[in-house]
Amino acid sequence: MEYTELLEKQIIGRLRIDNPWWVDNEIPKFYRDMIPRLFLDIFYPLVREFRVRRALILMGPRRVGKTVMLFHTVQKLIDEGIPAQNIIYISVETPIYNNIYLEQLFNLAKRALGKPEVDDSPYYVLFDEVQYLKDWEVNLKSLVDTYRNVKFIASGSAAAELKKKSNESGAGRFTDFNLPPLTFYEYIHIRKFNHLVNTITIQWQGREISSNTAIDIDKFNELFVDYINYGGYPEVVFSEIIREDPGQFIRHDIIDKVLLRDLPSIYGITDVQELNSLFTMIAYHSGKEFSYEALSKGSGVRKDLLKKYIEYLEAAFLIRVIHRTDDNAKSYQRETSFKIYLTNPSLRCALFQPIKESDEEMGDMVETAVYAQWIPRSGANISYANWKNSRKDQGEVDIVGINVAKLKPEWAVEVKWTDAFFNKPYDLTSLRTYMERNNLNYAMVTTKTESGLKELQFGSIQFVPVACYAYTVGQNTLNSIRDSFGL
Repeated sequence: MEYTELLEKQIIGRLRIDNPWWVDNEIPKFYRDMIPRLFLDIFYPLVREFRVRRALILMGPRRVGKTVMLFHTVQKLIDEGIPAQNIIYISVETPIYNNIYLEQLFNLAKRALGKPEVDDSPYYVLFDEVQYLKDWEVNLKSLVDTYRNVKFIASGSAAAELKKKSNESGAGRFTDFNLPPLTFYEYIHIRKFNHLVNTITIQWQGREISSNTAIDIDKFNELFVDYINYGGYPEVVFSEIIREDPGQFIRHDIIDKVLLRDLPSIYGITDVQELNSLFTMIAYHSGKEFSYEALSKGSGVRKDLLKKYIEYLEAAFLIRVIHRTDDNAKSYQRETSFKIYLTNPSLRCALFQPIKESDEEMGDMVETAVYAQWIPRSGANISYANWKNSRKDQGEVDIVGINVAKLKPEWAVEVKWTDAFFNKPYDLTSLRTYMERNNLNYAMVTTKTESGLKELQFGSIQFVPVACYAYTVGQNTLNSIRDSFGL
C-alpha cells in the first residue's frame, strides 16, 4: 500500500472517530452534559444562514468554549432535522492532518461517508483550530466560492492571527463572530442562580429602563467575587480540581500559549520574556492609569516597543486600552496617560492569587469586572474622565459614554464597592463637577448593597449594587451583539 493511500486511510479513520454522530446521531455525552453558552443563540442562526455565501469565523481567546459551541451547534442541527451525515467536524490541529488542504479534508470526509466527491447535497462543515493550517484563509475563501450548497464554519484560538487574516483575505466572504470570556450574566446562568435575580424598572435620564436587582444581595456579591476570581472560563467554573489551582490551567494553557507561541509566531517577537514581563505588570495593576514612561520603567520594555506590544495584547483579547477625556469630554491631543483593563478579571487571579472582598485591590478588580461586561460590545464608545486644571480643580469619573458626533458625554458611572456614598452623596465631588460642566442631569453610582434614586442639587443619582449593574451590562451586551447581526 502506497504512503498516500495509507495516510488517506488513517485520515478517514480519524474523521469517523471525530464525528460519532454519523453513527450515533448525537454528539458525545461529555458535550451534551455541558450547559450551552448564551452566545449560541446568536451564533446558531448565522450557521443556518445560506442566503449570503459567507464562511462563519468563530474567534476568541483560548478556553472560552469555542469547540464546545461547535459541538452544541452540531446537536442543534441534528435536532432540527439536518441529516447527521451531512455535518462534518474537522479539528485542523490534529497532527495527521498536518499540511493537508481544507478541500482535501472535506473530500476525504465525504469518502468516509461513502458519498460522491461531486455532490450538490447541503453540508455543514466545521473546521476547528483552523489557524494551524498555513494559508487557511486562502483555502477557505476558495471553498466558499466553489461550494454553493455548503456552509463552512471555522474556529481558532490564535485570535490575533485570525482577525488579521480574516480582514486581509476574507472581505465579503467571511463573517467574524467573537466569543468573549464569560460575562457575569452568563456566569449566573451557567451556575443556575437566575432565581436570585428580579427584573425591575428604574429611572434613568427621565425615563424608565429595565434593570435587575438581587433577591439575596449577600449571596449575589459572593457570586460576583467568585466570578472575579474564577468566572471567565467555563472549565474553571465547573471543575473543582481546576479551581484548586486556576493558575496552572489559565497561566499555562491560556496565557503562556498566547505569549510564548501565538504572538511571537504572528508578529515575529524575539524577546518573549519582555512581553511576559509587560503583561504581568499590566495584569497586577489592571484598572490603573498608565503612561508609556511609567510602563517602560516598570516593565523594562523600551518605549518604542511598548505601543506595539500593547497592540498585540489587545489583538489577542487579553487586554483593552481605555482612553481618557477631560472634564468637558474632550480627548487629549497628545495622549500620554490611559487605563488598561484585563478583558477578564480571573486572569489576574491565575497569575497571582484569589482576591478577597477586603483586599486593597478589590476596587480595581471590581472596576475591571465591570469593564469586562462592556468590552465585547462593538460600537460602545466608553472612556474615563480625568482632569487636573489646577491643584484644586482635578478629578476622575470611572466610565463615561461619549456621543462621538456631538463630542459630548451622554452618561456617567462611578464604580464603587462601598455603600458610603449612598449615605453621603455630596462626597461625590468629581462626579458632581463632571455633571455640572457637561449639563448631565443623571448619573449612576454603584454600591455594595444599597439601591435607590436620590434627587440632589446637581442632579439625580441612581444607586445600584455593582454586582447587579455588572449583570445588567452583561445582559445588555448580549442583546447588543444579537442586534448587531440583525437577529
